[in-house]
Amino acid sequence: MASSHCWKCLSRPTNPITSSSSPLVIRLANPTSTTIAAGGSHAAKFSTTARQAAVPTKTPKMLAGKSKGAKTLRIKKKAFVKTGKPPASGERKALRKRIVLSNTNALEVRDLRDLDGKMVDEMVAGRDGEAQGLGTLAAAVIGGDAGLVGKVVGLRGATVDSLRAVDAFKTTQGWGIFRRPALLVREETVELNRRLLDAEMKKETIRLVLEGDKGTGKSLMMLSAMATAFVKGWVVLNIPEAQEITNAVTDYAAIPGTTPTLYSQNTYTANLLNQIGKANSIILADLTMSKEYSLPTTVPSGISLFRLCELGARDPDIAWPIFQALWSELTLEGRPPIVMCLDSLSFAMQKSLYRAPDFSTIHSHDLAIMKHFINHLSGSAVLPNGGAVLAATNKSHAPISKSLNLAIKQAEDRQAGREITQRDPFEKNYDSRADAALTSFEVLRLKGLSKTEARGLMEYWAKSGVLRCKVDEESVTEKWALAGNGIVGEIQRTALWMRM
Repeated sequence: MASSHCWKCLSRPTNPITSSSSPLVIRLANPTSTTIAAGGSHAAKFSTTARQAAVPTKTPKMLAGKSKGAKTLRIKKKAFVKTGKPPASGERKALRKRIVLSNTNALEVRDLRDLDGKMVDEMVAGRDGEAQGLGTLAAAVIGGDAGLVGKVVGLRGATVDSLRAVDAFKTTQGWGIFRRPALLVREETVELNRRLLDAEMKKETIRLVLEGDKGTGKSLMMLSAMATAFVKGWVVLNIPEAQEITNAVTDYAAIPGTTPTLYSQNTYTANLLNQIGKANSIILADLTMSKEYSLPTTVPSGISLFRLCELGARDPDIAWPIFQALWSELTLEGRPPIVMCLDSLSFAMQKSLYRAPDFSTIHSHDLAIMKHFINHLSGSAVLPNGGAVLAATNKSHAPISKSLNLAIKQAEDRQAGREITQRDPFEKNYDSRADAALTSFEVLRLKGLSKTEARGLMEYWAKSGVLRCKVDEESVTEKWALAGNGIVGEIQRTALWMRM
């Protein structure tokens, strides 16, 4: 059917559709003006080629800045104003290692007994009386109501000062929440005190390594041994952290005439002499030099050993010869017994971070102070007047020593009468020098507290006002179980630090 509209009108719409807006639209031609004879060559042909994109508009270039001399707005940031005084040299370290031993806000425990020599004798006599079936002199020490096991005993001011001087307290032990320092008497405490008194009587040397899991109280047990030594009038020498000797943070120098070469750490030795003098001032003040020594400085004859420690602490260059002279005097006949302590033993059973002149690593046993301690721990040197050499392992930040772990296992096998554990033939990390040194020592393994000891500790916390809960069988059992069967560090964390 033919359309009634004009073809011309259809070819010119009001809103024309351009090819740019819709490229697929085919534009109708005007039939009146586009009629071309057949076979003409001017007709537009249909193409499917895609249209070309237009050339993108060029981004105008940035205009040049203002000419020299033109004024621009410049807002300067204000410099940081230091309102406080910068910390002095060593102030940060002193703050980090600061030990707070008292808290005036804590309640004072009225019935707290102080540790003294008489109490130590009572512990040992009570243990011997229990073993022999005797009922005299606190025979109910073990587990009895009248005994000392499971009780907390305080430390006198003089004992606290001596322990502080040898850096026996640690920042992680929570001393600052109680009125004054105190110690829990454990089964191991009584056993260790008995062995110390036996060594004094028989003039023997105890070589003991304190072993146990993290938080079992190894450092506190060594602190308890040092407190016992102080109240009994012994001389105490303590190395609080073995890593301070082996991790290359102090100056060192080769000692001439030593084969193999030994290295002295003069600054550390001077500090050690200062600690020995302050901690044992009462004992050393009554002891005088009885021999003449070839020292780098003039030392008056007949001076006290306390004065000798002061001379060595004042001048680090002569600290090591002074220390050797002091040790020779302390080991003479008739001198008091000696207790030597070292924490983090595994640092001493490997190579140190120091370097020899040929840039080879120096073994820890080639450091003079460490070699002095290892000789007494291994048994190659003894204490003529009796004493103890105590070392504690560390499970928190110390490296793993395969030789030390094997030696502890073998020592426990010998003590228990079991078959000796053999070394792993495929293990390459054994240290030959550590193996030679760790051949003859005993192990005291610390485990969790008993429920009696845990209850005594929690009752002391409640009397001090830091534990605000009822201490009964149920609460003690709960804390004891949550702490992995009485791990003392975990009991402290769950009872004092953790809040539900």
